[in-house]
Amino acid sequence: MIRILPTILLSVFTLVCAKGETPDPSLATVYPDITLPADTAGLMVTDVVDEVILPDSVVSEQQLDVITADIEHAGLIDIPDFKSIYCHPYSMTLNSPDWKRMWTNTAVLAGAYVSTLLVLECLPADATAWNRAEIRNVPMFKRWRNHVLRQGPEWDHDNPVFNFVLHPYAGAAYFMSARSCGFNFWRSFLYSACVSTIGWEFGIEAFMERPSIQDIFITPIVGSVMGECFYRAKRHIVEDDYHLLGSKVLGNIAVFFLDPVNEAVDLFRGRNTHCAGTKVTSSISPVITDSYKGFSLQVTF
Repeated sequence: MIRILPTILLSVFTLVCAKGETPDPSLATVYPDITLPADTAGLMVTDVVDEVILPDSVVSEQQLDVITADIEHAGLIDIPDFKSIYCHPYSMTLNSPDWKRMWTNTAVLAGAYVSTLLVLECLPADATAWNRAEIRNVPMFKRWRNHVLRQGPEWDHDNPVFNFVLHPYAGAAYFMSARSCGFNFWRSFLYSACVSTIGWEFGIEAFMERPSIQDIFITPIVGSVMGECFYRAKRHIVEDDYHLLGSKVLGNIAVFFLDPVNEAVDLFRGRNTHCAGTKVTSSISPVITDSYKGFSLQVTF
């Protein structure tokens, strides 16, 4: 199993995202036919619609009359929260998703998976334990059909280090890919299960061998438990301004291993973990001098 290879390839295949886009999380509901005044950002109306919470008294009585008009309208929309999940108190059930960041992470993983497949196709015969004769002689999609539709999953006999260390770590990386984008524990678990099972076991790896019964369960389940521990550890480091044992270098190295997908992509799009004060910004620009022609990556902490 070479499941860990896509994580290693992330820095090569990360996609550059436009900065400054607002996330799309939600924590409350209002009615869609109502136009909110510009100075009522952050207004929350409870689900029972019998209580209105006025933040910092920014809403006048006249504005409140507009907001509460047509209160019996059946349709509902979301008010975005505009906060990173790292700016909220710790919770396993709070769901404040940033869909743009999540889909970017998914695209990066998909690109890494496809690149991994191409690399595996080019490896020499003794580089893996797979049936190289079958790989050479049977067309790619026919192999996938044989492994998935005709033969189905099997109990593999891979090295325990792969099955019980690297695979759970990969599951934790998938879990953190969604968790740091504002998804709660259960949705992040579902994301990890989909990526590891559909994307890898029945996807990329099925071109090479039959899906593994152990990996179908161990990767997302154990990986999600590890991932929630990683999330709590990352929160602790983030709250200490990315310091670990008094060192910002150790802190940044630690969060990369705790959350490799987001940290790799965030080199280009910027981190979403800073709730106030200095933010991490990055830029890539061409550099042409007499002695050097290329690109410059600048990251400001």
